[in-house]
Formats: sequence, C-alpha cells, structure tokens
Amino acid sequence: MDISIHSSFLPHTDPEASLAFYCDTLGFEVRMDVEYGGMHWITLGPAGQPDTSIVLYPPAASPGVTEEEQHTIAEMMAKGTYGMVLLATPDLDTTFERVQAGGAEIVQEPAQQPYGVRDCGVRDPAGNMIRIQERP
Repeated sequence: MDISIHSSFLPHTDPEASLAFYCDTLGFEVRMDVEYGGMHWITLGPAGQPDTSIVLYPPAASPGVTEEEQHTIAEMMAKGTYGMVLLATPDLDTTFERVQAGGAEIVQEPAQQPYGVRDCGVRDPAGNMIRIQERP
C-alpha cells in the first residue's frame, strides 16, 4: 500500500501570531490562506517538503461542535492539552535557540528523554504543544 500523511490540523486563535510563529520562527512557508466569514484556514509546511502540511484552522468553525464543546476546546487550548505536533530537526540546539529567540513559550529545554530521543517542548501562539525531536 502506498499511503502518506498529507495534512494534519491544529487549531489557531490568531492568524497573524500563528503566521509569525510558523513562518518567521520555524521557517515554514504558506501554501494557502483561505479567509471566510472573518476566519482563516492557513495551510503551511516546511520549505522543500511540499507533500507535508499543517492546516491551522479556527476551532469555532468545526462542524457539529456545540457551544459547550467550543468552551471546553478553548480551555484545553489555553492549557496546551488540545493539539500537538511532533517536528524533527538535525540540529536541536540551533532550532531551540531560534524558537526561544522568536518568543515561543518554552515548556521544556532540549533534553535526552528516557524513551531514547533528545527533544524539547514549546507552545505555539494558540497553546498547541510543539515537540521538536533531534534526528539521529
């Protein structure tokens, strides 16, 4: 079977802050920015990897989500327990320095984990957990 991951979705609450984090800090490129009804769906991804994307979406636009569920999602996003993505880099220390200089909320500085990887943890402007792993 030939199957790959094309896009993953993460909620966002501020398109400008999200663009600054993902593009200016992480170096991603915008592939699409769709505005509808005052909301933005932003597709972006690492330069040179056109087949892999993250879609930042407004959580209020999720179909079938009740107002109570939207409130719960907002609370979870604020705590950093709703969305998460794992990224990888060949040079974790340089990447961490860039992310830290970009003003990201630091959750964990680079460390060797007991499960065999070296990584760090930061939060994007919407509160999503971003773990960055060092490739061996």
